[in-house]
Amino acid sequence: MTKIKELPLNDRPIERLINIGASALSNDELLAIILKTGTKELSSKELALELLKQKKLSELVNITYEELIKIKGIGPKKASVLLACIEFSKRLNKIYDNIRGIKMNHPSIIYNYYKNILKHEKREHFYAIYLDNSGIIIKDKLLFLGTINYSMVSPREIFKEAYLCDSTSIVLLHNHPSNNVLPSSNDYMTTKHLKEIGDILGIKIVDHIIIGKTKYYSLKENDEL
Repeated sequence: MTKIKELPLNDRPIERLINIGASALSNDELLAIILKTGTKELSSKELALELLKQKKLSELVNITYEELIKIKGIGPKKASVLLACIEFSKRLNKIYDNIRGIKMNHPSIIYNYYKNILKHEKREHFYAIYLDNSGIIIKDKLLFLGTINYSMVSPREIFKEAYLCDSTSIVLLHNHPSNNVLPSSNDYMTTKHLKEIGDILGIKIVDHIIIGKTKYYSLKENDEL
């Protein structure tokens, strides 16, 4: 039976967490707790340090199962636990920083919320943000993934949700992972198409906001809507 290398009791991250609190632990100590055990050659903390040498903390946000299991000492079980923890933290972050109930009176409000959610994404995410008569955000919904084009966007999905939540206006939003937030011809065409349908249905498209990692572009702010 292979003996797993262990740390001295006083150096073990779990004991340190119990004694001094989670916020006092380093990144490698927190990661060591998630990994739970090390290998024959490395303790859990040494394995955590090795993982953080190969992947920056920011890169772990979108790491894949295939990338994880290529790292020596990370097998299917450890990779699965890590991915579950990463996904759970994303969901907790979204619950904590909920946009519903906020009055949408400037595009920067939308940008400041979604930049944290989308800053690490490598694909475009297309959202519809539904507002009531007073401009208060009722809900948001992720509708499409991937490069947005006119033919892909389904008006039925966008406006069906508006009726279900009794929304009178919609803000469209999607990200440009390149950080070049200037609208494409497809962005303009899609916005025009949805605005025309919204005018017929009595549900106004009030803005289309394109966000990058460090900036945004609002069609309304630029008098293009």
